[in-house]
Parts: sequence; C-alpha cells; structure tokens
Amino acid sequence: MSAVPVSAVPSSLALLNPAVVAQAEAWRERFASAQPFRHVVIDDFFDADYAQALLRTFPAFERGNYIGDDGRPGGKSTLDRIRGLGPEFAALDDAIQNRPFLDLVGRITDIPELIYDPFYLGGGTHENRHGAALDPHIDFNYHPSERWHRRLNLIVYLNHEWQHEWGGSLELFRDPYADRTPSVSVVPAFNRCVIFETTEHSWHAFDPIQLPEDKRDLSRKSVALYFYSKDRPVEQTAGRHTTHYVKRQLPAHLHAGHALSEHDIHELQGLLQQRDAYIRDQQEEIAKLLQAQDSGLAGKFLYLAKRLYVRSRR
Repeated sequence: MSAVPVSAVPSSLALLNPAVVAQAEAWRERFASAQPFRHVVIDDFFDADYAQALLRTFPAFERGNYIGDDGRPGGKSTLDRIRGLGPEFAALDDAIQNRPFLDLVGRITDIPELIYDPFYLGGGTHENRHGAALDPHIDFNYHPSERWHRRLNLIVYLNHEWQHEWGGSLELFRDPYADRTPSVSVVPAFNRCVIFETTEHSWHAFDPIQLPEDKRDLSRKSVALYFYSKDRPVEQTAGRHTTHYVKRQLPAHLHAGHALSEHDIHELQGLLQQRDAYIRDQQEEIAKLLQAQDSGLAGKFLYLAKRLYVRSRR
C-alpha cells in the first residue's frame, strides 16, 4: 500500500473516516451519557488507508524515549516529535491544530475553543511491550508551560490482532481507592479511538500486557493527543498538580479462606515491590524539595524564618 502524501489531504477532516464526521451528534450523545465519566469509543476513526499508513511508519521502539526513571531501559517507549516521522504523521499534526478538527472534537465533547498542544507534552506515539502496565491515575491538570486547562485525551490504537485476554486494555475507574475492577475496559484494537474528559475524577489505566509466547514480538501501539482550553467551569477547577497515581488493589480472588497458589505469591510480591518503589520515589522527591529549599539565599531566609518561629513558641 502506498503512502498517503500530504498533498492528498485537502482538509483537516479528510484524514477521518467520513462516517465519524457524519455521526458527530450520535457521538456527542454517547459522550455526554457515558459512565464512570464522560467518554466515547469510536471504531474506524481514521480513513482506513491512512490508519494503515500510520502503523507502517510508526517509529521503532528504540527511536523513542524508552529509558525509565531508574535510568534503565523499560517496556514503554514514547516519542513526542511526530512531525519528524514522515509525511503521514506531519499530516496528522497539521490536521489536529486546525479549526475544523478542533471544532468537530469540541462538538462531540461539548467543550468549545479547544487548544492543540504543539509540544505534545506526555503525548505523541506510545508503545508498550509484554509485561508493561499503567496504574490508575488522573492526569496533570494544567499545561506545564502554558496557562491552559487540560480538557481531553484522544487516543487512537494501532494494533491489528489484539485480544482482550492479552491485557493492555484501557480501563476507566469510578474510584480506584474503592473499586478493585474498572467500570469500563476497552481493548486497544486497530483504528479504535477513545476520547475522554480529563478531570479530577477521570481515573484511567491499562492492565498488564501478557502476550502468548508466540506473540512476544507484538507491542501495544497508540497515538495520544491531548487538548486544552484557556478556561473551564469553576466547579471543575483545582490547584495545579502533577499526575496522581494509585496503586492497584488486591485481586478480587484473594479473599478469606483462599489457598494461595504459587502464582498468587508471585503476584503479591510484585504488588509489594511496586508499592515499595512508589514510596521510595516519593521520599526521594520530598528530599529533593527540602534540599532545594535549603540552598541559596532563599534557603537561608527560610531557615532563619523557621528558627524564629520555633523560638517564638517557647
């Protein structure tokens, strides 16, 4: 199949399946009524040939950022400079920043005046290998460098033969602190798009990827696009925060009277290791903040202020 040249894309909506545009009102109704928070799943989102072209030109795993916070190679690779991936991805970048596309997404979600992120912070191409997972979380709520509210995630999956039992499904939670299982689970099938609102309760994740031995050459591929607005309803706003993760609860089959299997022990050990690593990371971040407070002229003033406050209480 030949590549889709940029010149063959007359407008920002030409990349889409025409049925997606024609059924915008139906998508809007589904988005508005969805639980546990506003979202919509749209199959065959892009024009079929264009979706195939994106998959064919998807970057190699090693081309992206695949080094974890611990400095070692991990099971996830991301690349945010999508214009450099060729004319197919450049066409996508052109499309999503133009008003026709933004207005269509705004019509479906009832969020006007959407803003495209030219920096793709956190977005771009995502690829996950066997064993990778993503804990339930809510996303950072303001753009890191602009005064924009984060409003929507739009994700298109590019996996032809993916099966539910392989894991990697997008999970939407009502409350991961209380619920062991998600309210919605979406298989990352080829050319399937999920659009969901990002709020203080839009908890989402994906379950561990467990590929069969003969399928370990596959990976979970997607393109993640994030959209913003300059304003949002006051009742939806909160103080600026980073991504907020919640560690998964114990599996539902672990209950009083259950005889632990070797697999159960392995799973429990993995959960404990994840929690220990999370606690260690948080402690390191707190230590860095305290050390930053103590350094420089500002640190000296803060030290004197704390000393004065403590002594004044005697």
